[in-house]
Amino acid sequence: MKKLTILGSTGSIGTQTLEIVREYPNLFQIQGLTCNQNIELLEKQIFEFKPKYVCVMNEEAAEKLKPKISPAITVYTGLEGLINISTESKCDILLTAVVGSIGLLPTYEAIKKGIDIALANKETLVTAGEIIMAEAKKSGSKILPVDSEHSAIFQCLQGNDMSSVEKIILTASGGSFLRTSLETLKFVKPEEALKHPNWDMGKKITIDSATMMNKGLEVIEAKWLFDLSIDQIDVVIHPESIIHSMVQYQDRSVIAQMGLPDMKLPILYALNYPKRIKTDYEPLDLTKIGQLNFLAPDLEKFRALSLAYESIKIGHTMPVVLNTANEIYVQKFLENKIKFLEIAEYVEREMEQHDIINNPTIEDIIKIENEMKERLI
Repeated sequence: MKKLTILGSTGSIGTQTLEIVREYPNLFQIQGLTCNQNIELLEKQIFEFKPKYVCVMNEEAAEKLKPKISPAITVYTGLEGLINISTESKCDILLTAVVGSIGLLPTYEAIKKGIDIALANKETLVTAGEIIMAEAKKSGSKILPVDSEHSAIFQCLQGNDMSSVEKIILTASGGSFLRTSLETLKFVKPEEALKHPNWDMGKKITIDSATMMNKGLEVIEAKWLFDLSIDQIDVVIHPESIIHSMVQYQDRSVIAQMGLPDMKLPILYALNYPKRIKTDYEPLDLTKIGQLNFLAPDLEKFRALSLAYESIKIGHTMPVVLNTANEIYVQKFLENKIKFLEIAEYVEREMEQHDIINNPTIEDIIKIENEMKERLI
């Protein structure tokens, strides 16, 4: 049995992972679970999966939880608690499914310990990809992608030499507003943006999908995961979300990974790599799908995607600013404090005003994030 700790067990990826654990009780043993402040759901998860360690980011919520669970369970709080549970829960694999830059330090510290990472937190590689991958190489930690697109690329690369790769093609659904005009986008509300046509995801990621910042972050993440130049990473809109991504080789052969839009598939693959587990999930029937469509992204309408490419071409601390500003302004949009198109506008403004730090350390990255949040929130 693999010993598994989940950062963000009450979120979308976390709850789907626990569904897998429930389906395959002989494959996994839960060592640790964490949440921000949803202690009602966390308490149910603790009762069912019996972890040895839990962490609640909100200290007040943690104090409410403690009397309700076994005193034998170690309860951590805050960022320090996330780091502790990541490194001290004696897990074989750490699933990082927290949203935002909060996932960076716990993931980094776990990698330093040589713990394998099932990575669902984009921000870790977006903000500190070079540092993270170098540390993983040093410690022997495996970075196993959970995002459907990166999992697809990872699967398409199996048995092939990276030197034969010409480029990778990340597919994008186009989100909630693929067919919406730029003029109409000026007036859309959060509840409209949260209606994703294919995927069941958390609020922040769903908004990122609507702006296509999500795909931009995935471009940056892919650069570090697969050690590619930015010119080797293309994006194509594929509304059906059946082809999850593709690899084009030097001989111009293209290998694609396909499946129904179900996050449990890439989660299961990451947790059991290199083995494939037999499932009873709904199989893909292309005769029911009928046809697959592909479109080039409209970079005027989806300005966020262009900003992501610009940030990684500049490099150094610019992706940190892109990611942190986006995180802040997505939340402001969700709170009806800014308009939808203003998310990218404000992110671009922060990028233009940023004084780049060359070859940043983890400490530099965290300092930039904290200063931006203090100034903008």
